[in-house]
Amino acid sequence: MRSIRIAGLGLVALLLAACSGQTDGTAQPVGAAGPAGTATAPGVPASTVAFEGGDQLSPKDPIVVRASGGTLQAVTVTNPQTGNGVKGELSPDKTTWTSNDRLRYGATYQVVATAVNQAGATTEQRGEVHTIKPSGIATPALFQPASNDVGVGLIIGLKFDHDIADKATVEKSFKVTSSPAQDGGWYWVSKREVHYRPKDYWKAGSTVKLETTTFGTPIGGGVYGGQDVSATYKVHDSWIAKADGKTHQINAYHNGQLVKTAPTSMGKTADTPPRGPTPTFNGTHTVLGKEEHKIMDSCSYGVCEGDPGYYSAPENWNVRISNDGEYLHENLKTVGVQGSANVSNGCLNMNTENAKWFFDNFNVGDIVEVTNSGGPQLSINNGHGDWAISWSAWQAGSALRG
Repeated sequence: MRSIRIAGLGLVALLLAACSGQTDGTAQPVGAAGPAGTATAPGVPASTVAFEGGDQLSPKDPIVVRASGGTLQAVTVTNPQTGNGVKGELSPDKTTWTSNDRLRYGATYQVVATAVNQAGATTEQRGEVHTIKPSGIATPALFQPASNDVGVGLIIGLKFDHDIADKATVEKSFKVTSSPAQDGGWYWVSKREVHYRPKDYWKAGSTVKLETTTFGTPIGGGVYGGQDVSATYKVHDSWIAKADGKTHQINAYHNGQLVKTAPTSMGKTADTPPRGPTPTFNGTHTVLGKEEHKIMDSCSYGVCEGDPGYYSAPENWNVRISNDGEYLHENLKTVGVQGSANVSNGCLNMNTENAKWFFDNFNVGDIVEVTNSGGPQLSINNGHGDWAISWSAWQAGSALRG
């Protein structure tokens, strides 16, 4: 027998089931004398105790206690390491108790069950249940926090704190639902990070929900899934800006209608000292956040105080669109060339009125499409560059479709 230990006798047979899908296949006979506090009627055969699942219960499965030949009066399950009790429910006929609390990895649970037979005699049984202890636990974190106000460029994703060896099993444990329904798919960015997006931008007004059920699942190399996460996102109106490096204009569309045109100056493509070309990245950006006032410091990309070309300047109405420090923002020093030349360090410069308008109207998840900037393609790791990947390539990035 495995190391779940059951003690006691009585007129009622108790079965402690660790429902992991395995079974010892045998029943354990118990001696003829019950422990203190139990009643055994003369001439009545001793009860037996059986269990299934052994001592390596998955914490996603319940602890189950069954009574044979009577009913359960009380069941107490406790984790002595934490002192916490485990909640559960009796079946309507009071012959089965099933836990409904989330169990822990690598834990020992003490079980005490009291049952009564038709003659009113009681018996108490005690035992232990042990849950599996993985070599590692891969816990996911949300790439994008849940939000009731996000744009049509929303990228959903998860970042794990361990490498994922069995990506297919993990991906099967994810569920994304949207209303209205929209086709979408997962793309593995790395061994630890996976993103989800639809084929096209989300429809304005959509509700999107992400749920994981990886907890308790073996995902390769002795690693198991950690605590599950869920999040709901509500997509607001469609806000899409199209910035053209040749025309030096930004056109803003609200639900498909052109509502604003603003001259801009993007990143310079000329090899001018001390830094050389600093073109804006081409491709679809999404808004990552906003700051009314921010100190733009060249030391963020290695040109620090005392170096040629160092600057530290306060800027207003900043809408961030990449991890590399690209913003839509006010820059009064370039007003004279906004609409005619690209001279910035990568940001999209505007005058005060236009910068504030974009700050007031564009929010997290809204789209800024940059074309003809002379720069490289925005990468998936530089903010939310996911939209630059073709749909066929995105589908090939799934562990289930690739």
